[in-house]
Amino acid sequence: MDQSIIDASMHILIHSGDARRETYRAVEAMERSDFTEATALLDAADGCIRQAHQVHTTLIQQEADGEQLAYAALFSHAQDTLMTAYSELRLVRRLLPVFRSQDERIRALETALKTVPQTRSE
Repeated sequence: MDQSIIDASMHILIHSGDARRETYRAVEAMERSDFTEATALLDAADGCIRQAHQVHTTLIQQEADGEQLAYAALFSHAQDTLMTAYSELRLVRRLLPVFRSQDERIRALETALKTVPQTRSE
């Protein structure tokens, strides 16, 4: 197998894995209602995806320019990992405003409940 394919595949896997880790950390921040941290983590994940995509695009361009690239299962795995990480990132990015909205609604309800007089039932 061509060493350049192996190297590119490993770079894609590493950056995709980093993106996935940051995306999952963002979900954990969202669970804690820390939307500032979640946004920062998703931005970091975007950066990782861009790095992986840049390596991927370079290989695709080489092939489009006529360079023969041997099939490598590792590269196929790297592409799959990149697409999965990117899909998860896009989904979590879309869910962030939903979580934020629900958090705001719950906080407003909790505040409103504090103003309701408590009644004792006997």
